[in-house]
Amino acid sequence: MTVKLPDTFTYERRGQVAVMTINRPEAMNAFTADMLRGMDACFEDFNEDDDLRVAILTAVGDKAFSSGMDLKEAIPMLQSGDEMGYEDHTKRPFSDVFKPIICAVNGFCIAGGMEFLQGTDLRIAAEHATFGLGEVRWGIIPTGGSHIRLPVQIPWAVAMEMLLTGKPISAARAYDIGLVNKVVPADQLMDEAMELAETICQNGPLAVRTAKEIAVRALNLEPGFVMEKELGQRVMDSDDAREGPAAFAEKRAPVFKGR
Repeated sequence: MTVKLPDTFTYERRGQVAVMTINRPEAMNAFTADMLRGMDACFEDFNEDDDLRVAILTAVGDKAFSSGMDLKEAIPMLQSGDEMGYEDHTKRPFSDVFKPIICAVNGFCIAGGMEFLQGTDLRIAAEHATFGLGEVRWGIIPTGGSHIRLPVQIPWAVAMEMLLTGKPISAARAYDIGLVNKVVPADQLMDEAMELAETICQNGPLAVRTAKEIAVRALNLEPGFVMEKELGQRVMDSDDAREGPAAFAEKRAPVFKGR
């Protein structure tokens, strides 16, 4: 890979497993545009390298997997119609990666972090991890695919609860509803993720990759992604979408007007 990665994202090869690590713990591992570009380059390399069979996505620290996009960068991007950096609105995080991706969640997994989680296939969570999509509380919506992916990954009523109330859920509840595969003590998180990755690596690589590709393509999510972009833009263009983030930054309650 020729792309120079930012210090906030690392890419390590452990045999046939690629370990991708978000490294911005001082900012709750919030994404920046540079970090997203680096992540895209790493996953493109992973997808094209026949020697790599499984990826693990995790983060540094014990507080947050990711709190989503850095607010200073996120709002201008979303209001301009840029869905988490994707110019092709039929795509969302990892939607065109057909090798297995394991997410090792080490803390808060909220907003954009939760949207990236939904693009992974298998999830291991630390016991203290929490999961949430709090955007509606600030007059905006998550436009990284959550409206399309979440209702097919967990029960409808729970997906609507998360999308409409903005309240997070615990790791225990995430396990109960099938959002994650396993909940473990924090000090066992990476060992569990590596054990799962190595189990998959023992299987036929063509069979594994094809199994995922069939499952993903059969969902036919692309039309929904386009609709999410089109309808979501009217929210991002609204006065409420300017008021909410301003209130968040000023640490006050937002005053919404529904327009």
